[in-house]
Amino acid sequence: MAISLNGIKNKLSILADAAKYDASCSSSGGSRKRAEGGLGNSEGMGICHSYTPDGRCVSLLKILLTNFCIYDCKFCVNRSSNDIKRARFKPEEVVALTMELYRRNYIEGLFLSSGVIQNSDYTMEQLIKVAKDLREVHKFNGYIHLKIVVGASRELIQKAGLWADRVSANIEMSSQEELDILAPGKTISQAQNAMSDVAEKTLEYKEDKKKFKSTPKFAPAGQSTQMVVGAIENSDKSILTRAENLYDSFSLRRVFYSAYTPIENSYGDLLATKTPLLREHRLYQADWLLRFYGFKADELTKDTQNLSLEVDPKVSWALDNRSFFPLDINRASREQLLRVPGLGVRSVDKIIKLRRIQRLWMQDLIRMKIPLNKAKYFITVHDTNPDLSFLDTQNFDKLFKPKEEQLVLI
Repeated sequence: MAISLNGIKNKLSILADAAKYDASCSSSGGSRKRAEGGLGNSEGMGICHSYTPDGRCVSLLKILLTNFCIYDCKFCVNRSSNDIKRARFKPEEVVALTMELYRRNYIEGLFLSSGVIQNSDYTMEQLIKVAKDLREVHKFNGYIHLKIVVGASRELIQKAGLWADRVSANIEMSSQEELDILAPGKTISQAQNAMSDVAEKTLEYKEDKKKFKSTPKFAPAGQSTQMVVGAIENSDKSILTRAENLYDSFSLRRVFYSAYTPIENSYGDLLATKTPLLREHRLYQADWLLRFYGFKADELTKDTQNLSLEVDPKVSWALDNRSFFPLDINRASREQLLRVPGLGVRSVDKIIKLRRIQRLWMQDLIRMKIPLNKAKYFITVHDTNPDLSFLDTQNFDKLFKPKEEQLVLI
């Protein structure tokens, strides 16, 4: 279907802008190669927008199918009571726009969400039609991320996973009490039911794949969700506890955190304060510790409801658990070493690999380019023993609190 980009410029400006509040558009984990006679793949370099774990940049056309919505979520610019410009794409227009922008090398894939129109099933059907037409009619094998409309039928949710690389159902808040205040009509259980349907179908696909090579892929890049931070007085402890539960229960690839920013025609004092981006940043750091470093949510927020804004969560935990240190770099387990501030997964694996054949000295760590700015104060090496008493002095500020310019988040 040939279209004029100028003809839909107004729709695009409205619906692309409306989609910016959804943070859960990472394309990490996708692996879909170009089919014979097809177009695009999800592995190539893009120009901006989304970054994969290995640093590749994948550009996505990120839009809403429509910003009309039957819900009146107080934190959402597209809520039904908000007096804003409204627009709606036809599925055919999104398909044509995606193909045109791909051919012009502007994008590598599509992130498609939508306000809820008529009902959840109808909206989900419209989103699925876009993805199905791209795959079947146009043989498009670039990355597609579809938003799951919470409340849609199980059948439709599973169809979405057949055409999309990643799907996501936004849970929005960490508790039902928060949702009742800010998003009347939505429930935590509905969002989790959608995640459960995706997780169940993913396991089914893996089992079928062992028996039949022709088994069609199902959401190969997994599923994600998003929580809004600070639209209401919710604690980091409750947010991380909910995230941990979602990872354990539904094998999510990512939980995204979106710092609340007051929107056009906001709801008075309830939603008048902007959430510091640093708080969002700390939540992402803590989330990383949950997923890759063996930490638990209650460890990171044991004696407080919120993460420290002064130092990162790993340093904060270390300072609260000084009896755990120093660790002998030559004897400590991998799990223990992962708790040392400054040591990442790759550094720990390099240390373990080398110490199998020799005793490690400080110079060995330096030669391996292990970052020691923080770590050296929490480890013992064959020739070095730290004195942790300095942590009770003014040196703490100099060593662990980032400089002001390092806190600038873009």
